[in-house]
Amino acid sequence: MLEQRFQNQVAIVTGAGIGIGFEIAKQLAEQGAKVILNDIDEDLAESSAKTIRENGGLCEAFGGDVADLESIQLLIQKTIISFGKIDILIANAGITTFGDFWEYQPKSMQKILQVNLFGTFFLTQAASKQMLKQGHGGSILLTSSVTGHQAHKYLAAYGMTKAGIEQLAKNLVVDLSPHQININTVAPGATLTERTLSDANYLETWSRITPTGRPATVQDIANAALFLVSPLSRQITGQSIVVDGGWTSVGPSPY
Repeated sequence: MLEQRFQNQVAIVTGAGIGIGFEIAKQLAEQGAKVILNDIDEDLAESSAKTIRENGGLCEAFGGDVADLESIQLLIQKTIISFGKIDILIANAGITTFGDFWEYQPKSMQKILQVNLFGTFFLTQAASKQMLKQGHGGSILLTSSVTGHQAHKYLAAYGMTKAGIEQLAKNLVVDLSPHQININTVAPGATLTERTLSDANYLETWSRITPTGRPATVQDIANAALFLVSPLSRQITGQSIVVDGGWTSVGPSPY
């Protein structure tokens, strides 16, 4: 039996149909939290929430695009209707666009800014307002990336948005700390997910160039995420934890 560290806590996890987001939602539910699991794919959100419920967790689905202001408000409303409050927000939803700097197109830039920055900012604002109304604080975690710390080929736009997310967390310390809301980011490095495992060379390449000898698992990222929204980290705010097996310390290119 896992320690029920999040007993009676209510958490929203976005972008949680698969991968890192799903693992975070699953671990929160296993440790006692009531979870609203969001994904832009409504069917995937429903099936993932069902999987968590079948394993004994309390979890409801919300299918919707949290880069859209109306969807953000509906997500907050659903959480309050379902569980009465919000204690934890994990803003994990985001997209990656690859592209050569010289050829990168405005349409791609608009899309990645809308999801990664606009959506993250206004979801954080909406959840913070609800926490403020409740009057007992809360924890917010934003998902960044090692590409917000170090240059990576074909990911100039993506890395820019992730660096922006980290600066948002730093800046919001000023606004949120007086209300006992802490905010941090987790920055995954190379991680084994459904998407990355579709690359036949991914595991071998990143095992070779990562100091610990392997890429991260979704469990590695979720372990850091849960620490940052747990009672153990209430005095930690405006910070980013990089989970990359030491890769950013040495920085060899996978190309």
